[in-house]
Order: sequence, then C-alpha cells, then structure tokens
Amino acid sequence: MHKQGIYEKYIKRPLDFVCALAALIVLSPVMLVTAILVRVKLGTPVVFRQERPGKDGKIFTLYKFRSMTDKTDKEGKLLPDEVRLTTFGKKLRSTSLDELPELWNILRGDMAVVGPRPLLVQYLPLYNARQARRHEVRPGFTGYAQVHGRNAISWEEKFEKDVYYVDHITFFGDCKIILQTVGTVLRRDGVSSATAATMEAFQGTPEVEE
Repeated sequence: MHKQGIYEKYIKRPLDFVCALAALIVLSPVMLVTAILVRVKLGTPVVFRQERPGKDGKIFTLYKFRSMTDKTDKEGKLLPDEVRLTTFGKKLRSTSLDELPELWNILRGDMAVVGPRPLLVQYLPLYNARQARRHEVRPGFTGYAQVHGRNAISWEEKFEKDVYYVDHITFFGDCKIILQTVGTVLRRDGVSSATAATMEAFQGTPEVEE
C-alpha cells in the first residue's frame, strides 16, 4: 500500500497549484492562439472534454484542445483515429499544446503536475492488481512513463513505470521529470506507437501460466 512522504503529503499539492496558476498566466497568449487555430482548422468545440479516472479511480472531466475531426462513416460511427487526426492535430499532439487546458484540472485538484497519465474509464476493469496501483496518486500532466518511452513502449512497460513512480515520489524526482519532459516535447519523442496514430487500445494483460 502506498505511503505518503512529507513532500507528497504537505508540499506537492500546494506546489502544483502555484505552478499551474503561473503556467496559465504565462502561457495564456499561447493558449489563445492555439484556441483560435483549433477553431479555424477543426471547428467547434475547441476544448475536448472526456471523463477520466483520477486518484482512487474517482471520475473527473479532463480538458484538452481538440485535435481530431468528427468525421463519421455512412452509419454515423466515428472513423478511426488515424483518419480523424489531421496534420494540424498531429502537430498539436507532438508539441503537447493540446494538453495545456489540463492546467485547469491541476488547479481544481483533479490532477498533479507529475503523475501517471489519466487514461480511459473503460480500462479500469482491465488492470491487474499491480497496474491498478497507478490510481493511488493523482494523475499527472506529465509522468515518469512519458519521459521514458511515452507511447513508443508497451502498455505493460508503461504501467510498470507508473507504479515505480508511485513508490518513488520525491521533490527532486518530480523536478527531474519536468525537465526531461521539456526535452521529450522538443524532440517529439514517442508521440505514437509503431502501429497506431497514438496508442493501441489497452486490452488487458494476459495471465501468465505457471
């Protein structure tokens, strides 16, 4: 079971709030320009909202800039991600500009600056006991897995790194991840997996027979 240290228990959340507020102020011009471009290139809504599981699996509404079209097939079903993800949308994702509205989630307390990335609600029943430990902390704007492979590694590797972070939360560790995130974004590392526009859907981890 996860035990909070002094940094996580008393410092991390207030520091997250201050950092998110400062980032919103400093990056507001960038967010305004991005919002205008999204409106022109992709239409409305400019901000994409989706339910995601947070700490202890509690559901919250995640905010991101829209990066896909709403194109559907003849039956009215949404087309695959790789079809709806435009060149502009790919640039938004590769630069992580689409993530900037999540700063509001940090202010609200739904998320932290650093932590396991918030994934889809439908994945909750698919995690094994160890993988589910990623929900023992607030999800993050960036995380240990994001600077060690991002979408270029398997789900299992990603979850192992998430759990590693849960058990090794420190101030200096968070600072290191934030600095590494800058490099990852500038290099545009691991934006997508080898076989998908972003990442293949998680199907659960097969049981290993002994």
